[in-house]
Amino acid sequence: MRDYQLEGLNWMISLHARGLNGILADEMGLGKTLQSISLLGYLSIVEREPAPHLVVVPLTVLGNWCKEIERWCPGLRAVRLHGNKDERRSIIETQVAAGNFHVLVTTYECVASEATALRKLRWRFLVVDEAHRLKNEESKLSVILRSIKVTNRLLLTGTPIQNNLHELWALLNFLFPDIFNTSEPFDRSFDSKAGHVSVSSLDRLQRLLQ
Repeated sequence: MRDYQLEGLNWMISLHARGLNGILADEMGLGKTLQSISLLGYLSIVEREPAPHLVVVPLTVLGNWCKEIERWCPGLRAVRLHGNKDERRSIIETQVAAGNFHVLVTTYECVASEATALRKLRWRFLVVDEAHRLKNEESKLSVILRSIKVTNRLLLTGTPIQNNLHELWALLNFLFPDIFNTSEPFDRSFDSKAGHVSVSSLDRLQRLLQ
């Protein structure tokens, strides 16, 4: 791993140690997948975390995630949850329910279809790839993922600062709902339609984010 990737990995391990959630916001192609797999491998194999991890990704990168796990951390037992209804049911009954795995990798669509089964487990880390899909706190994906029992949440995105303030609040609310429980300060601090910026509100938001 490159130095900046090791720095990201150590930062994520520190989140785990402090019981915190976070956003890994590297640009595309800088190794967010590798860093995340390394984190899950460290927790499952080195730290022997008993709870499994849930990785939710777009369908277009599902195969790549599974290949990267096999390539970089073959000791990490991964289950791929995808397919038609009967295929998914078979995977859940024979592999997921047995609990003999470290990581379940699935798609946004399968999470929606199999939410009832996924809610029955307690997950250690929830990793959401291309997490800008959660920038609307009322979206179906956001609501379903919030209903699944997890200890820590990790969002992967290459566009964190390209969101408007409300979209940024939605991501932070997903990570820390008790702290970022209302979007009013975010919405009030910057009114793009009126061209209004509240410097005092932005100062308070900056301190809160830090």
